[in-house]
Amino acid sequence: MLSFFIMSASLTFAQKNFSGRIIDAEDQKPLPGATIRAGDHRGTTSNQQGQFKISGIPSGVQFLQISYVGFETRKIDLETIDNPEDLTITLKKSTFQADEVIVSATRVTDKNAMAYSNVSAQEIGKQNLGQDLPALLNFTPSIITTSDAGNGVGYSGIRIRGTDATRINVTVNGIPYNDAESQGVFWVNMPDFASSVSSIQIQRGVGTSTNGAAAFGATVNVNTNEFRSEPYAEISSSAGSFNTFKNTVKAGTGLLNDRFTVDARLSKITSDGYIDRASSDLQSYYLSGGYFGKKSFARLNIFSGNEQTYQSWDGAPEARVKNDREGMLAFIERNGLSESQADNLLNAGRTYNSYTYDNETDNYKQDHYQLITSHTLHNNLSLNVNGFLVRGKGYYEQFRPDDNLSRYNIAPVVIGDETITRSDVIRRRWLDNYFYGTTFSLDYNSYKKLTANLGGGWNQYDGDHFGQVIWARHSGNSNIRHRYYDNKGFKEDLNFYAKVYYQFTDRLNAFADIQYRGVSHKINGNDNAGLNHQINKKFNFINPKAGLTWKASENSLVYASYSIGNREPNRDDFTEAIAQIQPKSENLQNVEAGVKGNIGNWVFSANYYYMHYKNQLVMTGQLNDVGNAIRMNAPQSYRTGIELETALLLGKKWRWNANATFSSNKIKNFTEYVFDYDLNDYQQFHHGNTNISFSPSVIASSQLSYSPTKNLEITWLAKHVGKQYLDNTSSDDRVLGAYFTNDLRAKWDLNPSWIKGVSLTLLVNNIFNEMYSSNGYTYGYIAGSHIQENFYYPQAGRNFMAGVSIRF
Repeated sequence: MLSFFIMSASLTFAQKNFSGRIIDAEDQKPLPGATIRAGDHRGTTSNQQGQFKISGIPSGVQFLQISYVGFETRKIDLETIDNPEDLTITLKKSTFQADEVIVSATRVTDKNAMAYSNVSAQEIGKQNLGQDLPALLNFTPSIITTSDAGNGVGYSGIRIRGTDATRINVTVNGIPYNDAESQGVFWVNMPDFASSVSSIQIQRGVGTSTNGAAAFGATVNVNTNEFRSEPYAEISSSAGSFNTFKNTVKAGTGLLNDRFTVDARLSKITSDGYIDRASSDLQSYYLSGGYFGKKSFARLNIFSGNEQTYQSWDGAPEARVKNDREGMLAFIERNGLSESQADNLLNAGRTYNSYTYDNETDNYKQDHYQLITSHTLHNNLSLNVNGFLVRGKGYYEQFRPDDNLSRYNIAPVVIGDETITRSDVIRRRWLDNYFYGTTFSLDYNSYKKLTANLGGGWNQYDGDHFGQVIWARHSGNSNIRHRYYDNKGFKEDLNFYAKVYYQFTDRLNAFADIQYRGVSHKINGNDNAGLNHQINKKFNFINPKAGLTWKASENSLVYASYSIGNREPNRDDFTEAIAQIQPKSENLQNVEAGVKGNIGNWVFSANYYYMHYKNQLVMTGQLNDVGNAIRMNAPQSYRTGIELETALLLGKKWRWNANATFSSNKIKNFTEYVFDYDLNDYQQFHHGNTNISFSPSVIASSQLSYSPTKNLEITWLAKHVGKQYLDNTSSDDRVLGAYFTNDLRAKWDLNPSWIKGVSLTLLVNNIFNEMYSSNGYTYGYIAGSHIQENFYYPQAGRNFMAGVSIRF
């Protein structure tokens, strides 16, 4: 029925056809691979002779946009075209497009035979009212987002195809962003970074070779650099539920003396959060200066984020989320909660936060310095060399009631006949680090059949982990800021890659990509539990990729690729490991195959993927000597599924975008380990083939937009996420329930004569007040009986954000 509706709709409206060729304005040579777009949903590329044909353009589309890396983008009014079947469109080379040239080495196109999504600054801006960047990407394929505070501000996370942030490679302007030790990404350290983003590309699967952490589920490639020729200024403010406020000021000089540009941003975001006390106080700035010479380009980016967030990391017990009083009383008894802790649990409601100390906060500042350069060596050859430094320092503070003084290397306190071994303590756990290095690439484009890139990167991480006791009720002979552990981490990463794209015919092209990556990881000193580590591990990886793309017709293409990725364990895998069982590196073999096309007003794609893991690190229930959970290598596991996307123009006023992922995610012959306190040993439970945790079989989203006038857009946004398991046992009593949310967004653009523009935005999230949790965890043990403790992160019910943006 749906297919019939789509096909019928695509024939309902008047359509236009255009054809011609794209050439270099200077030497009149054809430009193969130029991108020709008509509106949001119709597009094609030019062939080896620079020829193109784009058909079925709806009558509501007013412009053709033609772009090619290294050339000025052109926009052509369709009403001015006299002969639509014999166009000759010239493009001028431009050093002002150097930002595009630099980032192109780590991005993919339809020639790469990979699954990817491009997200423009315009799309991000529609919803940029203060939430973290993951929330703004929530409706792209195969993505799940979550928020500790429950409203998308503060600590937020993202999963793609079920893989968590430690397996997602993130780069900013081609420069690695992932934390080198944990391999995770902490978006809270980049508040309002979305306001400085010009585009984002999300590559699903292994993706193309790039710098930084291994992509074991996806790559998120963020670009902030954008050339703007005219001066501008913009003031944006928004406010919403939970006392959430965002204020941003942006400005730029435009092109100065035909050579220079300067862009700047200053932001502040505050929120109480949905969860009790889950407040955020976030500040950031962005400053970028660019130099554009005839053959050389340089840009200096300096940006910083300073965050203070009240901790809400622990989630809420299942009984509290379900308002099960008997379950809460049992939880209180099992875990020995004090009277005040029990009172908090019983009376807090769905917004429960176990932390009540008034300064239970995370405090961290991260400064980024990027120098990005490019030099044209020849008409077909350019060299890009970049340098970067990331400076991070901060701590989180915790109140610890009645803690053991020996844990902090504080001697027992003797008062008269009493020997005190326990005390209330306030501690701070610090991270003080430097991350620096370089990335580089040599890019060749023959403008005919061959495109090639040689590149790589080198970086070092130097981080100090240490803890301080800043107050203790009984402090003995210790001093203020008594340091009770000190641990140093050092990591070096070197990679080289080579990529080749070859156009065999107008319809068939191939790519090959190989990367060498060498990693050295050292950890020395005592950790928070008092254990001493002397770890020195080295890894060498070869990561090949290859694929074919066939243009079946002017309106469709099919592709297939095969890639291999390898990944080292992270810091916790080493430090928390059982001495006799050391973690191994992980291996991923990734197959992608799909089809893309359009029929009239309908654009569609289908992508099949198979991701086979060897030695994937997963939670098994095992604990180390001090009781911390550890990850173990699962010999065999896989993810397989199909990703569907569609876009449909329903006349001039209606537009529908939708995507859905249907997948199967399995660990073969999974064994669970549960500690039995009665026997002081583990019991093993063999579960056979099980579902990988946090990997729903269905993820689907929809965006239905209505534009009653040219400047007003109203969009209904819907998201369904299927059932997820909290661990790898496939046990139905350890489940994160399916949820279905609906949001409503309205954006109105005004164009008064005295300024460039005003935009008004209203966003109502979770309009039907769905009570759901988007994340959780579980652990179990045996003490008389098998006890399983489930915890969840409830998300906000109905809430709103409203904003205004004024452009000068």
